[in-house]
Amino acid sequence: MFQKLRKLLSQIDADFADIRYEIMKETFLNLTGKELSRIDTNTTDGYVLRILKNGGFSSISFTQPTDAEKAIKTAMQNAELLSKNLDKPIALAKTPQIKANVVLQLQDDPRKIPLAEKLELLRKYNDIPLSYEKIVMTYLGYSETFRKKYYLNSAGSEISEELLTTRIGGSLTSKEGNLTQNLGISSGGSNGFNSIRNLEDLFEKRSGIALDLLKAEPISGGIYNCILNPSLSGVFAHEAFGHFSEADIIETLPAMRKKMQLGAKLGNDTLSITDNATLPDQLGFYRYDDEGVAVRKVELMKNGVLTGRLHSRRTAQEFNEPVSGHCVAEDYKYAPIIRMGTIFIESGKNSFEDLMDQLDNGLYIIDAKGGQTSGENFTFGAQYGFKVKNGKKAGMIRDINMSGNLYSTLKEITSVGNDLLLSKTGGCGKGQLNIRSCHGGPHILMKNVVIGGI
Repeated sequence: MFQKLRKLLSQIDADFADIRYEIMKETFLNLTGKELSRIDTNTTDGYVLRILKNGGFSSISFTQPTDAEKAIKTAMQNAELLSKNLDKPIALAKTPQIKANVVLQLQDDPRKIPLAEKLELLRKYNDIPLSYEKIVMTYLGYSETFRKKYYLNSAGSEISEELLTTRIGGSLTSKEGNLTQNLGISSGGSNGFNSIRNLEDLFEKRSGIALDLLKAEPISGGIYNCILNPSLSGVFAHEAFGHFSEADIIETLPAMRKKMQLGAKLGNDTLSITDNATLPDQLGFYRYDDEGVAVRKVELMKNGVLTGRLHSRRTAQEFNEPVSGHCVAEDYKYAPIIRMGTIFIESGKNSFEDLMDQLDNGLYIIDAKGGQTSGENFTFGAQYGFKVKNGKKAGMIRDINMSGNLYSTLKEITSVGNDLLLSKTGGCGKGQLNIRSCHGGPHILMKNVVIGGI
């Protein structure tokens, strides 16, 4: 394949060019209740070509090798047109030449497991919640995505890398009278089929929570001190903070760029946030991004001080900061954009019991349930939670939404647990979909949280 890609690049007269070829194989199984509502396997492939000429940077995707000549001509014309209409020419940060071949090392390769066995496992898990009378519906799916990527650039880098993601997930619906409650459930990873085996206890536990939600009280709106569980602290790290650590988000927002200067004191001393896609066996693991840059650990915040940022080669040059290897594409149809890999709040020194004692009275809210950000403001839902009285869990609560401002909230995170967990499933919809986007954190104590409710 590299020989073919070299031949294509040799036809390009530009300051820089790169090309990525991908093969993607996907498998999907869906159950709606007991009915098999989807069974689908497919293999697709394609190319993404990028050309930098005279300060104009363009990209084009195509699927047929016979379209390569036309694609090269179009990308070249677009780059030249852009170069004549830019106030400032685009430049890319310098990176070393890399030659690498990264292959999967899986003990339990899902590609070798028959489709019938995958469906049998999915049905087995699905039968657990449906065995309860008040769980009236399930929606459960299995997905498997394999990507084989070949990257080559005009500076001599040649990289191939394999990525595989496996996931089981969906929702359980419980009902009593006129009250209906929905609860999410998911597991998976990037290290093989073993990540979705032996989940019976998880399905039993989530079924029990779905039933308990029918007896839970709706939360009364107000301002509360809260403990967030690792799922919610991870979503906060990703959604409220992480996107503003992506250089392309803030580069055209002068006010935000001023606030997010490296060295700015933004958070409480107890708060440190890292993106580390080099952690093996985690959902967000990879070695090289889709610009051929080796990904590295980036300390984004240390003891409340902004210390790092996520970059493409273009934004690294623009900000005069080091490249980080965080320019990633959804698949062969897209040019890469800056994405988080594995972002998390670093562990602190406090046990969960310590946090409950410090909270004394407030809320313990659990598991993310949707959310959105608007500038520096955010709103997240929680799947359920508990009132806390005198440091002990009291009644179960539901219908929980939390909102706040990023900068004030960073200073309200006053205590951090020692129980860091990373998500087994993830995703990010910034511009494109990234199913490998991973987040996490420990339990955290957050004060003065605006909670919406009745």
